Amino acid sequence: MARKRKIQEYDPLYSFLRYYVDLVLKLSYRTIKYVGREHLPKDGAIIFAPNHTNALMDALVILAMDHRPKVFVARADIFRNPRFAKILTFLKIMPIMRMRDGMDEVRKNNETIEKAVDVLRDNVPFCIFPEGTHQTKYSSLPLSKGIFRIAFQAQELMPDMPLYIVPVGLRYGNFFRFRSTVRVAIGEPINVGEFITKNSSISSAEQMNMLKELLDERMKRQIFYIPNDENYDAVYEICAAVARMQVRHLRSDKELGRLRGLDAHFAANNMTVKHIDYLKANNPELYAELMTLGHRASELRHSHHISLSSITVNHPLLSRTVRTIILILLLPYLLPATILTLPLTLVCHQLFKLFKDQAFRNSVQYLINLVLWPVLMIIYSVLAYIFLPWQLALPITLAALPAPIIAHEVYRLMRLLKSDVKLHRFKELRDIYAKIREIIFTK
Repeated sequence: MARKRKIQEYDPLYSFLRYYVDLVLKLSYRTIKYVGREHLPKDGAIIFAPNHTNALMDALVILAMDHRPKVFVARADIFRNPRFAKILTFLKIMPIMRMRDGMDEVRKNNETIEKAVDVLRDNVPFCIFPEGTHQTKYSSLPLSKGIFRIAFQAQELMPDMPLYIVPVGLRYGNFFRFRSTVRVAIGEPINVGEFITKNSSISSAEQMNMLKELLDERMKRQIFYIPNDENYDAVYEICAAVARMQVRHLRSDKELGRLRGLDAHFAANNMTVKHIDYLKANNPELYAELMTLGHRASELRHSHHISLSSITVNHPLLSRTVRTIILILLLPYLLPATILTLPLTLVCHQLFKLFKDQAFRNSVQYLINLVLWPVLMIIYSVLAYIFLPWQLALPITLAALPAPIIAHEVYRLMRLLKSDVKLHRFKELRDIYAKIREIIFTK
């Protein structure tokens, strides 16, 4: 009887397809930035612990950190279809039960924990989202205990191998827009063996709670964290309103002044949150005024469909000029690209209706581009070579290849241009943002 292949074992087909999967992922974002790779341990087993905000895309950006295979867990209910379960297993994903499934189901996690321990013993990175579910907010959820049970059991079974829990922070520019940005920050790892030894005088349950608090703290350092309370929308709006000026303010700092792009924006947002916390503690009246302005700005911006990109852009005049020039240059390509990608658009829209949670939209669009666009390109190429001489068919085929990306970018630029015009004409909203900036930078 043939031995059953372990989920973590080398699979040549999986390894080959990874190059294509990673390429499509990179094309699905304008920017993917990895920060803190130097924190990755080189001498032991790794459990990645990322925050969970964007469904399948979270796992994909962790996977693309390097070409090593990684084993993931996902909620068990998606494994109910046997054929789909085989696909998930091929993709190195294991099922895990959640508390909402009931205690009887959670007890079945023992098998998953044993497999996870086996993965770690083979020195293959393992990834589990300790929040247990996703939320499309720049915040965090309470951590579940599954990751700590796996870590403690694994460390007990491999006392001679260091085991690390590595906190990871994922920060998307937009949770719902395709071709947005994502910043992946790798935090300071926790050596599980050293932690257990250092706290050997207390019970395992107390150790687990301490480790939970430590991981929660280190994960929050790597994300743009806003407390998920009644003022979340106001704080988020305020951070966006002052981002441009806050980045300029960073330039005066000896260390932070060297940050650029997503890193500078990340630091600026966190500085604003700290400033708001300071006002809350030391000037409640001004804090209350600021929250009122933030809520009002958020309400007006959403009701008039104005993009945050119109608010946060660093050099408004230059950026809008460049956007307009690029848009004019790409407009002739728009019609043929729209026609070529129409099947993708129609399939995505139909599938979007199946998911009430909009966090799945990027995942759906990624998978459709991954699977359907190569099929369409084969069909278009065959038709081109049948009806046209090869000298004409070849350049047409090559020009069609980037159609999904270019069409999306043209529509994005058109949407932003429309948003910029709306903001320029909306004096009330601009006055609110000006007042917010005045409070943040002068109070």
